[in-house]
Amino acid sequence: MTKAIDTQISRRSILKAGLAIAAAGIPLSARAQQKIAQSMVQYQETPKDGKECDQCAQFIAPGSCKVVDGKINPKGYCVAFTPKS
Repeated sequence: MTKAIDTQISRRSILKAGLAIAAAGIPLSARAQQKIAQSMVQYQETPKDGKECDQCAQFIAPGSCKVVDGKINPKGYCVAFTPKS
């Protein structure tokens, strides 16, 4: 039960950070380059419940992400995971 609450809080924090950037009046081109810190999305180097970064719509091979900053392990995971459609 605690993990579900932690995940909701983290997602809420991500949304608040995005809204803060938008409210600050930063031009769209600059906002597109902003990425979220790995700690904000509880990034980990290992998969969780069968979900891996290389299965996420945000993953950019070989080792980066559209929304998370830093080097990303294809077999990692974070709460921003969005399954590929």
